[in-house]
Amino acid sequence: MTIFCSHCHRPLQAEMSCLPRRGKQAPGASKPFRSTKSASKARRDQINVELQALRSLLPISAREKERLSYLHTMALVCLRLRGAQLFPPGTRGIAVPHASLALPHQDSASLCAPPADSAPPAGPALGAELLSLLPGFLLVLSANGKLVYISENVAQVLGLSVVELLAQGDTVFDILDGRAHEDARKKLLLAHEEPGREVTFVSEMRTSKAFRLQHGGNRAVAVRGRFTALRWPASPSTAAFLALCTPVARLPADDDAGSQDDLFQSMHILDMTFTDVTESVTYHLGYRREELIGRSWYSLLHPEDADLAAAQHRAVGESLGAGAAAGTAVLRVLRRDRTWAWLCVSARRDGGGRAITCTSHCLR
Repeated sequence: MTIFCSHCHRPLQAEMSCLPRRGKQAPGASKPFRSTKSASKARRDQINVELQALRSLLPISAREKERLSYLHTMALVCLRLRGAQLFPPGTRGIAVPHASLALPHQDSASLCAPPADSAPPAGPALGAELLSLLPGFLLVLSANGKLVYISENVAQVLGLSVVELLAQGDTVFDILDGRAHEDARKKLLLAHEEPGREVTFVSEMRTSKAFRLQHGGNRAVAVRGRFTALRWPASPSTAAFLALCTPVARLPADDDAGSQDDLFQSMHILDMTFTDVTESVTYHLGYRREELIGRSWYSLLHPEDADLAAAQHRAVGESLGAGAAAGTAVLRVLRRDRTWAWLCVSARRDGGGRAITCTSHCLR
């Protein structure tokens, strides 16, 4: 009986094939690594040991360390690493309580440890006292919006500690309301392109559940700051956005009429020239009704908010029919005493589509 090779179809003798035989594996040759349950457990145990070592170096109290999850531990370590990049050894940081995640001014060997030469013994108490006197909390961002520093008194404003806030994410956009992301990006980009220029934007920030139940929603915060070169030569890696975040009145919901004491209404022709305004404008802005009639709405706006107001104006202008609304915008308007008032403005078409009515809620 003739046997043919299944590969080349040639006749073969017994136990022959045209294909090369697989050589026998040498006794000392290594076999492919195959993960086992014991190996996986060993790796997990090693990771846990390293995370516990990092947690022990964080400059927070032992009680706070016990409550830290692995996610919180890594978030705090990343915050310290970003701070160390912006504030390398030899630079001086901001004097804040040692228990807070202060801007670092220590050497790289003690990246997470509290600095030994940070301040005299009165420093921590003085830092806590100064922070309590601020109208809001301090915020430092890197050039790409990453969180670098948040002062401990953030808990007084948002009801969340620094650790709990970092659990939301590691960028400023993770703690802002989604509707304000685009405005915040534009303002940060403007500030980054012109270092030293102060910019401001208002947004709701995430708060604790207890805070939302007590106040009916998240906290609206005005963020005012500028990019500053922390050392020379100036570069994106050495610049940081330093900001003061102050709370304002809660932004009204779309279906919330709000208190009549906090708002005024104004009527405009389609180019936003005042045709009438309620008398309550005097209380909020200081102008008499007669002073505003015939004046352009744009003459009262802060230059940085003109684009946002124009976008709202275009949206309401393109809407069809009376009663069509264009959403809300948070704008700064010039008071009669030359200070700025924060207003949450909603606009709609009225008068058969030939007029625009604005309802302005005064935030502070």
